[in-house]
Formats: sequence, C-alpha cells, structure tokens
Amino acid sequence: MQYTRHQAWSILLRLFHWCFALSFVTLVITGLYIHFPWTNTMLEGSSTFPVATMRYIHFIAGFVFTGALLARVYLLLFGNRQERFWDFLPITPRNIKNLLATLKYYLYMGNTAEHRLGHNALGGMVYFITFIVAALQIISGFYMLYPESTFWQVWGLKLLGTQQQARFLHYLFTWYFLIFVATHLYIVIWNDVSSKEGMISSIFNGTKYMPKKS
Repeated sequence: MQYTRHQAWSILLRLFHWCFALSFVTLVITGLYIHFPWTNTMLEGSSTFPVATMRYIHFIAGFVFTGALLARVYLLLFGNRQERFWDFLPITPRNIKNLLATLKYYLYMGNTAEHRLGHNALGGMVYFITFIVAALQIISGFYMLYPESTFWQVWGLKLLGTQQQARFLHYLFTWYFLIFVATHLYIVIWNDVSSKEGMISSIFNGTKYMPKKS
C-alpha cells in the first residue's frame, strides 16, 4: 500500500499540545507535593521555602495550562478542518459510524478502521470530555487561588460548591488526567505500531501519511 503525505496539524495546535502536556506534568508533580509535602517540614521557614516554591511553580504552570486550553478552544472554532469540533465529535451520521467502527477496532472486534487525517470520533469525544474537565480544573484552581475575587468566588461556589469541595474535586480531576495520559500514550503508541500514518511524529512536524487513493 502506498501512502501520501498530508499536513494535519497547525503550529498553534502543536504548541497547544506541548504546552498542555508539559504544564500538566509540572502541575501534577507540584500539586501532589502541595497535597502531601514529602520533604522535612523543618526546612520550611528556615533557609528555604519548598512548599511556597512549589506553589509558585504550580501557579505559573496553571497559567500556561489555561493559555493552552484557550488556544485549543480557538482552534475548535477557527482551526483547520481536522482541528474543528464538528470534524471529530459524534454529532453527524459519518462520525457516529466512525465511533462505532473505532470501538470495534480497539476491542479487536473489527479488522479495519477508517483512515482519518484528523482524530477519529472516539478519540475526539474523549478529548472533548477532557477539555471540559480541564476547564473545571482551571476554575477550581482560580477559585482557590483568588479567595478575595468576587468573580471567582461566585462562579466557583455555583459550579463546585465550597472551597473544601472544590479542593477535593481539584485533586480528583488530577487522577482523571493521570488515567487519560496513560491511556492516551498506550493508544498513540499502539496506533503508530499498527499503522503507517506517523501519528507520533505528526505532533512534532504536523504531517501524517494517508493511504494513496487508487
């Protein structure tokens, strides 16, 4: 089978991906430390301030995470064809058919999957859910960061409840992302091994390989 090279992802989407991924790693490490500091508490307030430092790094990574998500929202509406939400969400007959076919393929109940330049409908649906969870994670973070802000306190209370409830959800959402990342890495590597589309390299150079039409 012959393949042809196609441009799949814009520079902005690739920047979003890596900013989102790297800020997530930073947020998890610093967040788990803030949740349960594993260094000697005698260090705090003496010569160093490890918790304060971790909080500062956490906040910076949080702003990067927020900027990345806003960039992806822009691309959902104004990106190229395969970056927009209607290309991969199961809201059209074509995408619903692709969702069912992809499920069968991943469950080893089907032998073939539709070759797509962008995301398949299953991946697109999971990504969209992840964007919503990311938005809630951001809201809960700013809700706790700015207790003096009327805006964040009003919306935080409406969407997430009290500060303590928001803190619990913030921690719970972190585990969702950890499960998502583990699954995402497995699926991407599995796809790269089982097909010749160049899925992993595409997030670096923006191009994928599609079967040549006869």
